[in-house]
Amino acid sequence: MSTTSQKPRKASDKSARTRAREFALQALYQHIVGGNEAGAIDAFTRDLNGFHKADSVHYDALLHGCIAQTDEADALIAPLLDRPLAEISPIERAVMWVGVYELRHCPDVPWRVVLNECIELAKSFGGTDGHKYVNGVLHPLAARLRPAEVAASPGREASTGGRG
Repeated sequence: MSTTSQKPRKASDKSARTRAREFALQALYQHIVGGNEAGAIDAFTRDLNGFHKADSVHYDALLHGCIAQTDEADALIAPLLDRPLAEISPIERAVMWVGVYELRHCPDVPWRVVLNECIELAKSFGGTDGHKYVNGVLHPLAARLRPAEVAASPGREASTGGRG
């Protein structure tokens, strides 16, 4: 689905927001797998190598917003899954949380950018075909959460997955 070149981005080419998403994903993974509290995860993550190059405001919004809204995100994601939510990889689940959060709360980030960034996160950190699964869930959610923006997009339209 990505409309960009298939070459992996070099670390030096990554935007501050891309880095923020990567750090938020790692932090959300700690929350899902370890049950760690957001404050402790945040303190640990901010000490990681390279964090200074991330958009810390966007990272904060993603980490704290996703954790505060896990039930709402899961409620949007679950109907689009082919298995119980508990069987979804923690990485793919966290990537979908990031996508849901950005689609709902970051109108400055175009829906296609949200999808592409989440697909890239899943390719970098997830299982072999996890990015396809993430795309299959987030694509119809984009049409549901941002119908006017998706409808106004030239070219391909997001599938609604049978839900208007």
